[in-house]
Amino acid sequence: MTRNWRLFAALGVLATVLYTVNVSPLVNAACMVVVAGGSVWACFAGPRRYRAEPAGTWLLLGGAVLACLAGVFLRPAVDDLPGLWPLLADAASIGGYVLLSAFLVSMLRQRQSLDRHAVLDGLIVCVAGALVVGLLLAAPAAEISSRPEAVSFVAGLYPLFDVVVLMLLINLSFTATTWPVSLVLLMCAMTSMFIGDTAYAIVGADGTTYSTPLFDAPFLLGFVLVGLTALHPSVTHFGRAARPPVQAWSTRRIAVIAPALASPFVLLAVLGSTGERVTIAAGGLVIVALLLVRAVGAVRSQAVAQLRAEHQASHDSLTGLPNRYRMADELTRMLARLPADGDRQVWVLLLDLDGFKLVNDGWGHDTGDLLIVEVGRRLRAAVPAEVPVSALGGDEFMLATVGTKEAADALTAAVGNCFSRTFEVRGTELTITCSMGMASTSSASAVDLMRDADTAMYRAKAEGPGTCTVFDAAMHSQVRERIELEVELRKALGENQLSVAYQPIVDLLPGIPAGAEALVRWTHPERGPISPATFVPIAEDAGLIGAIGDWVRQESLRQLGEWRADGTVGDAFYVSVNVSGRQLLDPNLPLVLAAEMQTYGVPAHSVAVEMTETVLVDSTGVAGRVLFELRELGCQVLIDDFGTGFSALGYLRRFPVTGIKIDRSFVTGLGAGDEDDEIVRAIVSLCRALGLSVIAEGVETRAQRDALAEVGVTRGQGWLWGPAVPPAEFARHWHVQNTSALAAGVDTRD
Repeated sequence: MTRNWRLFAALGVLATVLYTVNVSPLVNAACMVVVAGGSVWACFAGPRRYRAEPAGTWLLLGGAVLACLAGVFLRPAVDDLPGLWPLLADAASIGGYVLLSAFLVSMLRQRQSLDRHAVLDGLIVCVAGALVVGLLLAAPAAEISSRPEAVSFVAGLYPLFDVVVLMLLINLSFTATTWPVSLVLLMCAMTSMFIGDTAYAIVGADGTTYSTPLFDAPFLLGFVLVGLTALHPSVTHFGRAARPPVQAWSTRRIAVIAPALASPFVLLAVLGSTGERVTIAAGGLVIVALLLVRAVGAVRSQAVAQLRAEHQASHDSLTGLPNRYRMADELTRMLARLPADGDRQVWVLLLDLDGFKLVNDGWGHDTGDLLIVEVGRRLRAAVPAEVPVSALGGDEFMLATVGTKEAADALTAAVGNCFSRTFEVRGTELTITCSMGMASTSSASAVDLMRDADTAMYRAKAEGPGTCTVFDAAMHSQVRERIELEVELRKALGENQLSVAYQPIVDLLPGIPAGAEALVRWTHPERGPISPATFVPIAEDAGLIGAIGDWVRQESLRQLGEWRADGTVGDAFYVSVNVSGRQLLDPNLPLVLAAEMQTYGVPAHSVAVEMTETVLVDSTGVAGRVLFELRELGCQVLIDDFGTGFSALGYLRRFPVTGIKIDRSFVTGLGAGDEDDEIVRAIVSLCRALGLSVIAEGVETRAQRDALAEVGVTRGQGWLWGPAVPPAEFARHWHVQNTSALAAGVDTRD
């Protein structure tokens, strides 16, 4: 279609030039047919090829081209006929203008760009244009006695038709954030036609209705530009809503209106007859009236826009409820109205939806938005009108009340009852709960009160879905402790306070390590060792888990390369590293890992990548591709803590998993009852059917080891073989030359 666009442009320009040269009537007719047929074909084929919307509207443009070209074709044929026959060509041309105007109005409605100010601007310009055209062109032409007055008058009105079309185009351009090439081409086409109509109107004032083919050249060129408009790929932007904020007054609008306002004064200076002055005065009054209506409308629109802006600044755009800033103002007023000696307090309840991310991932963000709207509606209906309800953004809401603890408990119960029923969204019934944090005060500021409720809500989140937690002062210390740890953790990354410890993954029966899991450790210079259970969640919330994971992976590969080089481990030995969901969303991870393995001299089969089941459930298409590329490198892919997450067979089949690690909770109960034994046996059978390896975590006793071996587990990891230790200690204890005793089942722990 791009080739067609360029070919049409070349043929159209060539046909216009040949028509202007006026070789012969036959050549002129052929050129007109080429331009007519090409332009009509373009209006049908271009929008359909690019699926421009609305498709039917472009048929109006094609019809306008046909009508206008018919007028151009008929004009030399009827020019010399007596009476009203010349109006036959005018009827076709005017019909083309009507269809063209209908096309532009339809596009303005499709783009939601037809506004009241633009209509008034168009009327002002049209009235001014009518004065200029009527008095300077149409009136002199009508006085010619050699032809009917109707023919002369219509000939002088063509520039006015062009003014109307140009105003519609200007409105389209004013209300567009960008000017696509197609819009520019159409404006050039209308400008070219305006030049042609003005030329005909000027010669028409002397009684001439048709001069030479040169006067038709602007029309042919305009029709060529119309065809290019429809063929250019940017034609799809015509029907798209792209409306910027409406400005009642702007530099561009004033630049269009100002000449129209000045036109009556210019005409008064040029024309002097009484009848002309009366006509100018009447037209001037109409223009002034339209300008006054426009000014009043602009003031009202500004007031409405101001009210709308104030409402948007203080309300949530999705639910229409007051936002955080409006809620803070309301809390300030509630605190100011509290009596100094009463037992009443201001209670704030902040709630956050549990599992809302799963709704977005499973049903889409549109469904999630509708759920938020329904929650807001249900909350507003469940509490008295004097209780403010606000939407804080995302899936958080806040309510407040004044009273005793009983009043706060009643508010909590009313909110909880809102979630006791399912939410029906788009024909789907969704069950969701909320975690609530409550805080109260009679003297603190609104900001402090909202902060305390937020702290209590996050504590409720940690305690489990559907929990309500009341703030107490001890939570401040815990929050400060967490913030301090986050700051210290960032410093630890740059000051080499982190280290990697290695826990053996052992073949059960011989007791020989087949590999080791790399685990991050943090020894603070003042606090001492800090448990991973404490700092890993902080790293995840602070966005540091990716940087820590990258460092652990690089250090583990470097250490494995050294062990392989000095003979500490054999060729089959592998190191298992944990990856987070954030790391799996990096499409460059396989390339980075391949480069690191080459740098440290580690083959791909000596590297295992561990992730939890939750990562697989929440993963996107990017994560899936990353896992497949890691497997193509030759790395092992393991699911950690299997059995505690979703444990869906679909994920084992969908992703390139090579093995699983049974969670320690199932290993602990082995030998004590049949339930855990059967669960582990079922997992082993499943993995054998899928060709997956099985590793048991948390093995602490020989009885557990023997029970695992009996059900078919071949590898284990746990305190039976020792905790995770620094690399030097691991090498000293698990050097390949020291493992001969392990094959006999001797316990070699220190």
